[in-house]
Amino acid sequence: MDNYIDIAIIFFTIVSISLLLIQNKSGGISSTFGGAGGFYGTRRGVEKAIFMLTWIVSFSLFVMLFVKFFI
Repeated sequence: MDNYIDIAIIFFTIVSISLLLIQNKSGGISSTFGGAGGFYGTRRGVEKAIFMLTWIVSFSLFVMLFVKFFI
């Protein structure tokens, strides 16, 4: 059982990192140092689905880590 939780944690970590990298709103490192800032409105369509999926995956990862270390 412990091996299954470890595999699930690794999988959800990779998925979480991938989803966070997909959500690039503005131009990368240039915007950090004063690059062009654009207007950003509401999330719609695929962007909203990716945002919600990121929250679901992150919460699932938190629950699995809680189960692994405290139960």
